[in-house]
Amino acid sequence: MGHHDLDRSLGLYPTMMISMGAMIGSGIFVLPALGYKKAGPAVVLAYVLAALVVLPAALSKAEMATAMPESGGTYLYIDRALGPLFGTIAGVGAWFSLVFKSSFALVGLGAYLLLFAPLSQGAVVYVALALGALVVALNISGTKMSGQIQAVIVTLVVAGLLAYVVNAGVVVDTARYTPFATNGNGGIVTAAAFVFVSYAGVTKIASVAEEVKDPGTNLPRAMLGSMAVMTVLYIGVVGAIVGLSDPEVLKTGGPGGTASLTPMADGAGALFGGAGVALISVIAVVALTSMANAGVLSSSRFPLAMSRDDLLPPTLRTIDERFKTPRNAVLLTGVVLLLLIAFVPVIELAKLASAFQILVFSFENMALVAFRVADTPAYDPEFTAPGYPFVQVFGFVAGLALLTQMGTVPILGALGIIAGSALVYLVYGRPRTDRTGALGAIVRARRGTEDDEPAPTEAE
Repeated sequence: MGHHDLDRSLGLYPTMMISMGAMIGSGIFVLPALGYKKAGPAVVLAYVLAALVVLPAALSKAEMATAMPESGGTYLYIDRALGPLFGTIAGVGAWFSLVFKSSFALVGLGAYLLLFAPLSQGAVVYVALALGALVVALNISGTKMSGQIQAVIVTLVVAGLLAYVVNAGVVVDTARYTPFATNGNGGIVTAAAFVFVSYAGVTKIASVAEEVKDPGTNLPRAMLGSMAVMTVLYIGVVGAIVGLSDPEVLKTGGPGGTASLTPMADGAGALFGGAGVALISVIAVVALTSMANAGVLSSSRFPLAMSRDDLLPPTLRTIDERFKTPRNAVLLTGVVLLLLIAFVPVIELAKLASAFQILVFSFENMALVAFRVADTPAYDPEFTAPGYPFVQVFGFVAGLALLTQMGTVPILGALGIIAGSALVYLVYGRPRTDRTGALGAIVRARRGTEDDEPAPTEAE
């Protein structure tokens, strides 16, 4: 039995714009300089490499989304494929990862805000908190409204970015592209691991699948279409930033000599003069707010889906009668978002978000393999991922290889989330559920004790 008490109101365009809005954020406005510090001008190749590692998970998730067009996305697929223990780890981890990313976006916009608004550094946190509260209110008041606002914002931001790239083509200093790979191939791989989170939004839209019209067609198109557009846009924008900006400013222009937190604005002065810096800064603030909106919209669906499966308390599955949105799940997500903004150094969180995202994407490739091997009758996707199983194996192995480049703290943080999630499952979820997932069906088949009903792919 599916759950379809949410409002199915998102067509292809707003669906694609939510997906792109989740990507047009820190990936363009904050991370290029951090990547440049690690790879030099070859940071452009780091974005290409990250896209190649994300693509298998995007294809896998597009297939699973058309088989199970329900809220929950990542959590739902990994739970139904690998069982509720892995589902709980993926659900809690992906939820945390998206909330981290949204708080990173809202704090990151503070650096741009200071370029055109007469604020003190301390006031920036209050602006980020106010915008966070606005995003939460917007998400409670309706998915359709939230999605429509997202579509308008993303369209305007893409237009601004295209103008930036086209104008940059005329005035870039080509000497800034040499030497190209300043830290060799290792630098490119390390930078790819850090900018990986730029693409995490591509599959985010699957978590609101229950609110998408004609999900069998619109979800794969929105995911793969937004991924193609954003890869090209990233290459153009990052290439323009490198050609326009002073290398030293990119590497040390941030607080305390760290990499610049406003790389788009660093080059805008060369492009449009003083007014250009203000214009790009306004676009950055709008884009980063829109990314936080997309993050809250999709991350709040994880607690909803896990509550429906008795892995989290029942109050989180409450649907607001007036707005048809998961009110309590949005509120929980919003409270955590505001606490992170107020009290936590968010750049560290961005690294942690990236590390866990890589781990979850690797799991998703394996989830698809489990569904195909189990051959469950209820698993009947409308879209089939090409290149199986080689694409999935490549995605899994390449993801783990990138993970090794993240450094000790993010990896330990990811292990901490895994341990905490497993504890939640053992204490709360396990006594309340007896599902096994497709992997359980495979194990039973190998033992020769397969049941008539192999593995439930719908929430029961």
